[in-house]
Amino acid sequence: MERREFLQGISAATVLGSLPLAGYAADGSTEQGIPYRSLGRSGEKVSLIGLGGAHVGRGLSESDALQLIRSAIDRGINFMDNSWDYNNGDSETRMGKALKDGYRQKVFLMTKLDGRTKQEAARQLDESLRRLETDHLDLIQHHEIIRFEDPDRIFAEGGAQEAVLEAKKAGKVRYIGFTGHKDPRIHLYMLEVAERHGFHFDTVQMPLNVMDAHFRSFAHLVLPELVKRQIGVLAMKTMGGGVILKSGVVSPEECLHYAMNLPIAVAITGISKMSILDQAVQAAKSFKPMTAAAVNTLLAKTRKAAADGAYELFKTSEHFDATAKHPEWLGGESTHVEQITKSS
Repeated sequence: MERREFLQGISAATVLGSLPLAGYAADGSTEQGIPYRSLGRSGEKVSLIGLGGAHVGRGLSESDALQLIRSAIDRGINFMDNSWDYNNGDSETRMGKALKDGYRQKVFLMTKLDGRTKQEAARQLDESLRRLETDHLDLIQHHEIIRFEDPDRIFAEGGAQEAVLEAKKAGKVRYIGFTGHKDPRIHLYMLEVAERHGFHFDTVQMPLNVMDAHFRSFAHLVLPELVKRQIGVLAMKTMGGGVILKSGVVSPEECLHYAMNLPIAVAITGISKMSILDQAVQAAKSFKPMTAAAVNTLLAKTRKAAADGAYELFKTSEHFDATAKHPEWLGGESTHVEQITKSS
C-alpha cells in the first residue's frame, strides 16, 4: 500500500470515526442473536440487518420467496423493505402472503412510493396496502429522491407529502421517510425543504458502503446531519447491487461490517436465497465495532477502485433509476403548478 493511499484512508476514517456510533449501537437487545438498534428518535427497535424487498420478487419461485421471508423473520430479522414499483408489484404481493399467520405482528414493515403528486402518491400507497394485506405501514418513504426538483414537487401544494400526512392521520402510516441514491446534496436539499415546511423526517435511506467514503459521499455529507437531527439511518447499496464485489478488493462480510460500523439503524441487503440469508445473519451476529486501524485499512484498499464511481453505478448512471425509465410513476404536475400555469 502506498503511503499516500494510507493517509487518505486515515483522513476518511477520522471523519467517519467522529460520528457517535454508541448512540445507535445495540443496547444489548437481540433476537436469535441478531443485534437490534434504535430507529432514530422514534423509540422503535429494529434488526441490524433488513430484508431487501426487490430480490424476493425475482429470480425465485413464490413458494421459495415466502419461505425465505419467513425464515429471515424466524431468525431474528424484523425490518422488511419493499417498494410499490418492485417487480411490477410482485415483491409486495409475495411479502403480503408471507406475513400472514401472525408474521405481520413480528415485523417493522416499510414500503416506498414514487408519486410526486397527492393523487398519485395516495393511489400507490393504497395499492401497496392491498398488496401487503395490511391495514397500516410502519414506515412509508418517498422513493428515489434523485433530482433537485423532487423535494419541491413533493412539498408543493397538491404534492405527495399531503397524501402521506393524511395517511398518517388516518392510521395507515406510522412513520415517514425518504430514499435516494444519486447525490448527497439532493438529500441535504430534501432536508432543507422539509425544514422550511416544519416537517421532521423519521428516516432516511441512502447508499453507505466502502466505495462511498471516497466518491460523492453520503457518509461524509449527509450522515452527520442525520445523526444531529436524530433521524433513523437506513443503509442501502452496501454491495452496490453486487457491483462492488466485482472490484475484487472486498468481501461481502467486509461490506456489511463497514456499514454496520456507521451510526445506522439498519443495513438493508438483498437476499435471494438461503445461502445469502445465512451470510447476512452471520455478518450481523459476528459484528463488533471496528477499530480505527481496521477502518483505515479497509478504506485505503478501496480508495483506488472507488475514485471515479465506477463501482457505484447508482450514482454515475441511470442503471438503478426506475423512475427515469418510468416517469409516469411520478404523476403529473401538482394542482398548484397547474393553477399557476393557467393564470400566467
